[in-house]
Amino acid sequence: MIERNAHARNFRLFGPDETASNRLDDVYAVTDKQWEAAILPTDEHLDRDGRVLEILSEHLCQGWLEGYLLTGRHGLFSCYEAFAHIVDSMANQHAKWLKTAKELPWRAPIASLNYLITSHVWRQDHNGFSHQDPGFIDHVANKRADVARIYLPPDANTLLSVAAHCLASRDYINVIVAGKNNSPVWLTAEEAAAHCARGAGVFEWASNEADGELDAVLACAGDVPTVEVLAAAAILRDWLPSLKVRVVNVVDLFRLQSPDQHPHGMSDAEYDALFPVGKPVVFAYHGYPSLIHRLAYRRSGHRDLHVRGYLEEGATTTPFDMLVRNKMDRFQLVVDIVDRVDRLQEPHFEGIAAELRQSMLDEQQRHRKWILAYGEDLPEVRNWTWTLKGDGT
Repeated sequence: MIERNAHARNFRLFGPDETASNRLDDVYAVTDKQWEAAILPTDEHLDRDGRVLEILSEHLCQGWLEGYLLTGRHGLFSCYEAFAHIVDSMANQHAKWLKTAKELPWRAPIASLNYLITSHVWRQDHNGFSHQDPGFIDHVANKRADVARIYLPPDANTLLSVAAHCLASRDYINVIVAGKNNSPVWLTAEEAAAHCARGAGVFEWASNEADGELDAVLACAGDVPTVEVLAAAAILRDWLPSLKVRVVNVVDLFRLQSPDQHPHGMSDAEYDALFPVGKPVVFAYHGYPSLIHRLAYRRSGHRDLHVRGYLEEGATTTPFDMLVRNKMDRFQLVVDIVDRVDRLQEPHFEGIAAELRQSMLDEQQRHRKWILAYGEDLPEVRNWTWTLKGDGT
């Protein structure tokens, strides 16, 4: 982006001393940090004309970016998820300003205020509980529907598609939540663009409902929840191949609302097509579970919706242990499906379902013992990959 913008010179990257920590430091191959004071021989990536503005003050970065946007230019604010809260009140005021500005015919549209929320709750490396808080999403979700947009791309290609859309938009507050760690790529660039345009959709290649009636839905929003849902789907396919499970991924969080609540909202018919009434939905979500319930509370199938997410259980621990502590790991998701699918309570399935449920609880215990002994996640968790196809092979 910065390389292609070299001629126009109207785009900057803002961040509170975290560009390298957020693993965006490849940007230094084409530009440096803007620096006005003395530059010492030991300094790195400082320049009088850099396109990166970095200082350990979220308030100052937000103020810089807002002022830059008001001049008709463009920018991106990259921030640790837990510390985006520091600018809550400034985001409030910008949302109010956008609402008022749209009512003034002489006010031209301005580039959207774009947040890249990374170094998120589920992957903190050496940081701990103090760095684990996904609540900035909830804060922005309270803003006006004609201003707020929240995106949780599941992989790199959907992130690129979402980012292109947000950077080209006007008069919004866009929140993009994406981890900084290596993670699987599920969709091609073309598939990602189509999926992001829909905002929410079925991962048909991960579902096995084609030749039978649907039993349950495994839904996800966020990069880490997507991995766990797919891993849970693979376990269910292995143990209960006749169980018909649909995998749904949500990129645009406001698709869960109805159109009269948000312009991105799905109609009841669209929602019920994804999440059929009467079928249990186990939803793994990046943030606090209550937000999903709040967005979907008007839906006919809300009583069948069970959400897993962050429960304020944190520590300096392994990535998978964060999921186990907050009951959003793949083993727990399998247990949730077993507990909610009526067909699995029938005599034909009762024995295997009970065995599967106990096996998942045993796996959680094995995980706890393993990390205490070795300080890292189980090899089958660290090295897990998706190998199944939608037809069950």
